[in-house]
Amino acid sequence: MLKLVAGLVIFLGVHSIRIVAPGWRDRMIARLGAIPWKGLYSLASLAGFVLIVGGYAAARAQPDPVVLYYPPFWLRHVMMLLMLPVFVLLVAAYLPGRIKAAVKHPMLTATKAWALSHLLVNGMLADVLLFGGFLAWAVIDRISAGKRPQPAAPAAPPSIRNDVIAVVLGLVLYAAFAFWAHPRWIGVPVMP
Repeated sequence: MLKLVAGLVIFLGVHSIRIVAPGWRDRMIARLGAIPWKGLYSLASLAGFVLIVGGYAAARAQPDPVVLYYPPFWLRHVMMLLMLPVFVLLVAAYLPGRIKAAVKHPMLTATKAWALSHLLVNGMLADVLLFGGFLAWAVIDRISAGKRPQPAAPAAPPSIRNDVIAVVLGLVLYAAFAFWAHPRWIGVPVMP
């Protein structure tokens, strides 16, 4: 469990620098340069992610895990429904389109939907730490993003073509992950 908590602290901590220390972040980018900063940021994020994956796997493998609640089976259907837009939003985050313009922060919205849906169907302490941590971080980051001045970066105009790509590719990824990758990579069938 300590490994999971350490991973969450590192990963979410690195991703919270812009929230809690934007001036320090800007000074570090100015001092190091954008590319070295992104490299250090990526290495720290990767280290946190590896700890999260290893810690969560170890917590799930414990013979007597701490169970906080037992979700009813029907919540699996709610989870599947909440997960439906997640992959669409993840793809839309990288494509200028109406989806991205309307949602404003599709990656954070996807993270919130992913975390909430998984909290509904997983009641062990490790689950609540993992998914609850990501949900709390995404909510705080979205609030923070709304208060930050948005840079006037030139962007490609929104395209309906990009929205179609986001929806089609997102739904394909959803199906592939739900029915193939999740059981193989995570070890848990989506619908047992």
